[in-house]
Amino acid sequence: MIGSTRRRMIAGAFLAACAGAAGATEVAALAAHVAPDFTLRSATGPAVRLQEQRGRVVMVNFWATWCGPCRQEMPHLNRLYGKYREAGFTLLGVNIDEDPERAVGLAARLGLQFPVLLDTDKKVSRLYDLSTMPSTVLIDRDGRLRHVHLGYREGVEATYERQVRELLKE
Repeated sequence: MIGSTRRRMIAGAFLAACAGAAGATEVAALAAHVAPDFTLRSATGPAVRLQEQRGRVVMVNFWATWCGPCRQEMPHLNRLYGKYREAGFTLLGVNIDEDPERAVGLAARLGLQFPVLLDTDKKVSRLYDLSTMPSTVLIDRDGRLRHVHLGYREGVEATYERQVRELLKE
């Protein structure tokens, strides 16, 4: 777990992101801060630990089945994952539903190819101090938080793709 100072820093960054604009928002001033580590059970396989993804650009997308914008965003994320995974990109979809079967069912219906992780007790979403669904963070190859997006707005997928490409070039 992270200390209270780091937790306040992350919370402050997320609050700043919320204050910045409505819909999808980013905070790019986080480059010096390592993303909090976590391990979550995968919906279809072994547990996944964030720290084990070092060396890859990682997008962590927090979502819920009851969230309409989350469902709208998922096909775009799936395409992004398919396009860049061979280049060193991974996407972790962290579902916060209490009933994992709902998440597994929706992921199957949408044909999601990226790992769906189950945060049924919401420990990881609390660790990242998230209250907006969906919320997306981009983490560079060194494990540093680089971009934060709160909410979903149609067209933000172009911003995601630009940021992923930039991080893959570093």
